Amino acid sequence: MKLIVAKGLRKSFGDFIAVDNVDLEVSRGEVIGFLGPNGAGKSTTMKILTGFLEPDSGEILINNIDLKSDPLKAKEFIGYLPEGAPSYSDMNVLEFLTFVGKMRGLNSNLLTTRLGKMANQISLKEVWNKPIETLSKGFKRRVGIAQALIHDPDILILDEPTDGLDPNQKHEMRNLIKTISKNKAIVISTHILEEVEAVCSRAMIIANGKLLVNETPANLEKQFTNKDIISIKVSNKIDSILAKNLKSSINYGDVKIEKVNKDTNKILVSDNKKTLDLNTVLKQVYKFKLNVIEASFIKSNLEEIFRKITTTNASS
Repeated sequence: MKLIVAKGLRKSFGDFIAVDNVDLEVSRGEVIGFLGPNGAGKSTTMKILTGFLEPDSGEILINNIDLKSDPLKAKEFIGYLPEGAPSYSDMNVLEFLTFVGKMRGLNSNLLTTRLGKMANQISLKEVWNKPIETLSKGFKRRVGIAQALIHDPDILILDEPTDGLDPNQKHEMRNLIKTISKNKAIVISTHILEEVEAVCSRAMIIANGKLLVNETPANLEKQFTNKDIISIKVSNKIDSILAKNLKSSINYGDVKIEKVNKDTNKILVSDNKKTLDLNTVLKQVYKFKLNVIEASFIKSNLEEIFRKITTTNASS
């Protein structure tokens, strides 16, 4: 079931177009990684999706409710962590989350249950009665996550949810997102590409206000696999004589042997004139009784993909 459907979103500030004709759909059970360089339009798009900003044009349905015509009803289904995780810093954590829960319409019994859940789930017990202004950036971010989750919404819009967290806290937050995503639609804005690979079912890349890519991380890697280089890892020592024989046997332009560790080597094959065939190369490798542990065309990681997509768009 699609919990977010946005079509033709556009937002400008004077002559600057921040969001340019963006379409977006998110179903229950999906975690969308929203990626883009600074100033790309990520935060503006999230503010529009949550009703914090009104678009110049376009429409948004939240759980089939028109956000423009019935904003209060639509927002009941949304939990939002804005950029910077703003809060009432003079309140302590318990007071702030109680206030947010009451604003969300939770009755006393349900609020008590949800507060207990947040204390445990978001690991806030040790700062439960401390003023928010005295907390570290990481704890402030966790309080922001808790206020977004206090009413157990179907939709979560999280702007940089792990910003300011240490590695252990990031790991805990990613596990939390994966756990709760089964019954929710989640959109995460992030600069951390490993986060997309770790928790997201889809990556959406935006630059200059335009949505450039809407793909699964796996499909992105397939599209950007380098078909010009074969990499074969073998769990054997390769001396100079074996290396020479391998190079002459593999009938392609350039064959390199790279040492991975004491007993593992990598064979890299490329050719500027001929199309590479992995099976043909493997047949030659097996002739030398080598133990192949990995064989593939070289893949770009998400960071390289992101850079290629956004720089190509910027120069076009």
